[in-house]
Amino acid sequence: MATDDLPGADPVKQRLRGLVAELMLIPGLSGHEGRVRRHIAGLLSGLGLASRSDRLGNLIATVEGTVAGPSVMLFAHMDQLGLIVRKIEPGGLVRVERLGGVPEKALASQSVVFCVGAGRDVPGVIANKSHHATSQEEKYRVLPYPEIYIDAGFDSAAAVLAAGIDIGTPVVYAPKVVELAGDRIAGTAVDDRAGCAVIVEVARALLAAPRRPTVHLVFSVQEEFNLRGAVTAAQALAPDIAIQLDIILATDTPDMAQRGDVRLGGGPAMSLYSFHGRGTLNGTIPHPALVALFGEAARGEGIPLQRSAHVGLLTDSSYVQLVNEGVASIDLGYPARGTHSSLEICDLSDLAGLARLLAAGIGRIDESFSLDRDRYET
Repeated sequence: MATDDLPGADPVKQRLRGLVAELMLIPGLSGHEGRVRRHIAGLLSGLGLASRSDRLGNLIATVEGTVAGPSVMLFAHMDQLGLIVRKIEPGGLVRVERLGGVPEKALASQSVVFCVGAGRDVPGVIANKSHHATSQEEKYRVLPYPEIYIDAGFDSAAAVLAAGIDIGTPVVYAPKVVELAGDRIAGTAVDDRAGCAVIVEVARALLAAPRRPTVHLVFSVQEEFNLRGAVTAAQALAPDIAIQLDIILATDTPDMAQRGDVRLGGGPAMSLYSFHGRGTLNGTIPHPALVALFGEAARGEGIPLQRSAHVGLLTDSSYVQLVNEGVASIDLGYPARGTHSSLEICDLSDLAGLARLLAAGIGRIDESFSLDRDRYET
């Protein structure tokens, strides 16, 4: 019997375990999120929520409010990073471009999937030169991505094309879920299918709440590509508040210990500062009203809330906050290890805590809730 099947098991955590697993097994490279979008639309329909898609591919559903006050856009991205086919060699090997922040050092020998269509996807392996032929100089060299190739077993370009693989075909890490000890799971695209799962769970809670503001649920596209997919949804919805859900870097391993104090299993986390200086000068400093709101909600509900401040991490809230006259924004999330690798790690207890925090915090937003910064800034 699974732990979550035992009497007294946490039903929120139990639902999230299933949701995260099923979403991680669906491929959805940036710009190619259709399978994920249709699956989530089905989940929302099961809750009685109608959804719609915009031209970019964002999935949008609205939980109508029962009280007046600021409107909320709660969002997480559906897409994942990966590769794009750029060249097919005469002998059947395939060359690729990176899409998103794919770490080259993590690519060798990875199992991947060419996404040519549901039921027709083609497996492949990123080649790694035979160890027996590797020179001393090559042993510690990370192969730049232009030099890598994928072997899918074909012996000609014609065979590759016949399988449905062509220039522009999406490639992702082979979808996988690994259950670790306790409540921890590893899998492909924890970033940000776990965030999507949390939104579905929050939708369930909001629909059952007698008092709630209007909340637009947005499952956004192309975050890993250019971080701007959610902007079109924000422009159309014109929310007063934007709450973005994504990974928060866990710093409880030896290689991350100097980066902060966020612990896997220590509860949901709130970003107080994010900035990305490598080619993109942008980031998010959260609105003080939302920092206060979720801090109070966490204390009131007895939910541990961790705090993070990081350079090198960027979310699409960086651009959503600039829509129209400005949107009061905050990044909330869950600790994750091994981000952007083929298997990322999160803790289901953190996801359950995040869902409860969001339901509690959003439930406090009504006509008396003020976004006047001068009420909060000292």
